[in-house]
Amino acid sequence: MFTHLSFRDFLLWIMKVFAVLLAFVISAWMFGALCFDGPGIWLAALAILCLLAVMIWQKFRWRAWAVWCVCFAITLIWWFSLKPPATAEWQADVAQVATAEIMGDVVTFYNVRDFEYRSAADFTPRWITRHVKLSSITGIDIAINYWGSPWMAHPIVSFHFSDSPPLAFSIETRKRNGQSYSAIGGLYRQYSLTCIVAEERDVLGVRAVHRKGEDVYLYRTTLSAEKARTRLLEYIATINSFSEKPRWYNAITTNCTTGIRSQHTQGDRIPWDWRILVNGKGDEMMYEIGAFKTGGLTFPKFKQRAHANAAIIAADGTPDFSARIRADVFRKSP
Repeated sequence: MFTHLSFRDFLLWIMKVFAVLLAFVISAWMFGALCFDGPGIWLAALAILCLLAVMIWQKFRWRAWAVWCVCFAITLIWWFSLKPPATAEWQADVAQVATAEIMGDVVTFYNVRDFEYRSAADFTPRWITRHVKLSSITGIDIAINYWGSPWMAHPIVSFHFSDSPPLAFSIETRKRNGQSYSAIGGLYRQYSLTCIVAEERDVLGVRAVHRKGEDVYLYRTTLSAEKARTRLLEYIATINSFSEKPRWYNAITTNCTTGIRSQHTQGDRIPWDWRILVNGKGDEMMYEIGAFKTGGLTFPKFKQRAHANAAIIAADGTPDFSARIRADVFRKSP
């Protein structure tokens, strides 16, 4: 096919193929943006078909590409102009936004979630105020929650204190009434971003006890108390910023895992790794960089020990929930 082509002609052919593929990908994104965030699927399809008709009519010459570029620019400007809602009919589990106030050594957290669950859909909402001391932080544990695929998971960061129960932080989508999570919709401007501050009995219990088919793994990190205090201050800045200025969730760029990493200062972030996006493998990545207290176990045995569902179910409803699950998980043999 390329026998009689010069090297220059071959490069031009490659560039045209690349341009067409790129235009196809961007056109698919434009269709999704109009479908999810705009007038809906039928008008989105009509708009893309009209654009394609113009491209064909102009025989994909420079005028056709000029029209395509203008349409893409208009779509991009419109899409970036969309602002996340400050008020809406939110689902009950994300109805409140946490805030925090620092007075010397004491941090007061408002709107801490402490629901009483009878099932995943049947619960009594309860939003409480918690006071913790920065000087009492002793470390951080991380819970990794799987709900189906081993490739995707949800991290929950828990700070433990010498004089009070742990406090958990979970960066999540803030869905409105009638919304359900869509992996494709998560690429667009469908959900706001929120950070739930919660009692562990709530945020771990609802996943392991009441949501069927979900698994929770609990890991103790190697972070010092000083580093843990820095991380808590980062979370405080995050939740207060969400309260002051809502942000969009994005399944790739601004999600439950990238949101944790982006809180850190540039020089304090772990090196970029593909497992930050494919976060079901995030615990393996953290094991490899020495972020967990492993007891010398290989990763498969370490992860087996970290499985916490049985401990969470056994401790459900007890006043010392957090202490009991740790006593169970961290002492058991692999």
